[in-house]
Amino acid sequence: MNKLLLALAGASAMISAAPVFAVDPPAAAAPAVKLSTADSTIGDLLDNPAAKAVLMKHVPALAGNAQIEMARSMTLKQIQPMAGDALSDEVLAKIDMDLAAIK
Repeated sequence: MNKLLLALAGASAMISAAPVFAVDPPAAAAPAVKLSTADSTIGDLLDNPAAKAVLMKHVPALAGNAQIEMARSMTLKQIQPMAGDALSDEVLAKIDMDLAAIK
């Protein structure tokens, strides 16, 4: 758990140095986006109730942590090196499997 909190703190430091860009609003009829630990931001996962439930199932310490808000623009795969065993390849694979089942 301590490694996970350190990963979040490190991720927030990286984010604060990143430039901010304006983003066009999404198209009205955008196709469904496939959720994954490598391509979906933590913010997108947390904002989707079904995806958040998956995170709570596999990494409740991460999904329920207030500091995760600082890493919303990153992916789970990006914070994996800083999170130790909490986000092992096996854990990410289980999360991806459950995310793929979301309709």
